[in-house]
Amino acid sequence: MKARQIIKYAVDTVMTLTLLCLTAYQVTGEALHEWIGIGMTAVLIVHHILNAKWYGALFKGKYNTYRIISTVTNTLLLASIALTAFCGMSMSANAVPFLYGMANAVFARTAHLAMSYWSFILMGFHLGLHLPAITAKVRPKIAVKIVCTAAFTALAGVGLWLFIKNGIPGYLFFRTHFAFFDYGKAAALIFLENLAEMFFFVFLGANAVRFIRSLNRKKKSK
Repeated sequence: MKARQIIKYAVDTVMTLTLLCLTAYQVTGEALHEWIGIGMTAVLIVHHILNAKWYGALFKGKYNTYRIISTVTNTLLLASIALTAFCGMSMSANAVPFLYGMANAVFARTAHLAMSYWSFILMGFHLGLHLPAITAKVRPKIAVKIVCTAAFTALAGVGLWLFIKNGIPGYLFFRTHFAFFDYGKAAALIFLENLAEMFFFVFLGANAVRFIRSLNRKKKSK
């Protein structure tokens, strides 16, 4: 594997872990949450510098189903993270207090909450779109494959259940304007729940790719 590709994977891993930390506000507290958000913004900039060729290829070549879904996902993810960062910095009291008040406080709070969870969903789906390519060289035995598929499906189901149970759909569609955090819950459990919730969207992305490939194979066989 080339050094540049290893760096890309490392940056993507850091970005994902950082996002998981940002969704654990009750663990980090306000000040650390803000600084992690600044770090997330910096890592995102590095990510896009490393993937600059993607922008140059946007208007070149043909767009098949996978490319359309991937491009829309990437664009929405960039927009949601950018808006989350903007609203977060406009409410900052610790990391960048000189930017406080860039946006109306009510709008900033509501948009920051909604966009942060849209970023969470899109990040998971984005990872899922790339997962089949990353694991393409893994050739497990049939029995191992069945067990892993069952385990991943079960984990995705738990993630969906937690996503609904924790009221996140209400944040996404601006029905809930304040986040509700359980400060009595163990930090490890909070991170595990966030990871399971994200995995549901990774699962969706990976299976979307497999479904598209299946349709393409059927078209070719006709």
